Amino acid sequence: MTRKAQATLAALAFFAVATVAAQDFPNRPITIVIPYPAGGTSDGQVRMFQEKLGKLLGQPVVVENKPGASGAIGAQYVARSKPDGHTLMYPNTGFLITPLLTDKAGYDPFKDFKPVTQTTSVPMVLVASKTVPANNISEFIQYARKQPGGISYASAGTTSFGHIESARFLQMAGVKAEAIPYKGEANTTMALRAGDVQMLLTSPSSTMLGQVQQGNIKLLGVSTAKPTTLIPGAPTIASSVAGFTSNIWFGLVAPTATPDDVVNKIQVAMKKIMDEDEVRTKLQPTGALPQTSTPAEFAKMMREESAQLKDVITKFNIKAE
Repeated sequence: MTRKAQATLAALAFFAVATVAAQDFPNRPITIVIPYPAGGTSDGQVRMFQEKLGKLLGQPVVVENKPGASGAIGAQYVARSKPDGHTLMYPNTGFLITPLLTDKAGYDPFKDFKPVTQTTSVPMVLVASKTVPANNISEFIQYARKQPGGISYASAGTTSFGHIESARFLQMAGVKAEAIPYKGEANTTMALRAGDVQMLLTSPSSTMLGQVQQGNIKLLGVSTAKPTTLIPGAPTIASSVAGFTSNIWFGLVAPTATPDDVVNKIQVAMKKIMDEDEVRTKLQPTGALPQTSTPAEFAKMMREESAQLKDVITKFNIKAE
C-alpha cells in the first residue's frame, strides 16, 4: 500500500471515529466548569442557559465552580479532562491574562483548549463607594487626585481583566491608587458596599446592579464607546477619559482534542439558545449582550485579544503577585 493510500485510510478512519463520537454525544451529563466563585457574572449567565442546553442535547447540564488562582485551577482541571465534550469550561477574558503574567499558570489557552463559541459581550462599569463624595466620573477623578495617599480599588484577583483595565483607566485619568485583590466578583461588590475600597471597574452582575438600584453603591459610567441601553442612563467613561473603552467576553471552551463534530454540535445548540428572545430578556438586567460565534471566529477573536492584552500588560508594567 502506498503512503498516499495509507494517509487516505487514516483520514477516513479519523473522520469515522469523529462522526461516531458526535452521534454518541452526549451519553451522560455534561459538566460546565466555571473557574470563578459562585455568584458572579459567569455563574449567573451559565445558569440562564443550563437547563435549555440540557434539553437540546438530551442530557442534564451540571454547573461546577472551581475557583482559585484567577481561574487557573478550573482551567487546569478542564484541560486535563477527557476530551469528549462532556466537560467544558465557561471562561471570560481573564482566561487569556494569567498565562501572560506568569509561566506557572499551568495551562495554555491556545494549546490546551478548543474554542466552542463566544456567548456574550459585556461592557465594564465603573462604580464607586457611596462614601465617595462624587456623582459622576469627573467629580470622582477630582476627588481621587486630592487624596494624599491615593484611593484603593477592588479587583477579582491581581491577574483579572478588571485589575488590568482598572490600572489602564487610572493611569489615563492621572489617579494614584492601590489595588486590593479579592476572591471573586461578588466579594469585590461587597467590599465596595462596605466602603473598604473606593472604586471598582468590572463587568455588571445582577448582584452588583441590584446594589446600585438600592443606593448602596454609585454607578458612574460604562466602558462602551457610546451610551448603551444595556446600562440605561450611564454616561460613557470615554466622555471624561478620552479613548477609554473596554468590553469583556464570555464563552465556552473544551479540551483541545475534543472532536470538531462534538464542538460544532454544542455550538449550534448554544446559538439557538442565545438567539431566543427569552434569553436576551433575562440577560438585559445583567448588562450582557448575546454574541455567539463559530469556533473559528472565537479562536481568531481570542488570539487578537491576547495580543492586545499583552501590549497593555507590557505598557503598564503589570505583574502577577
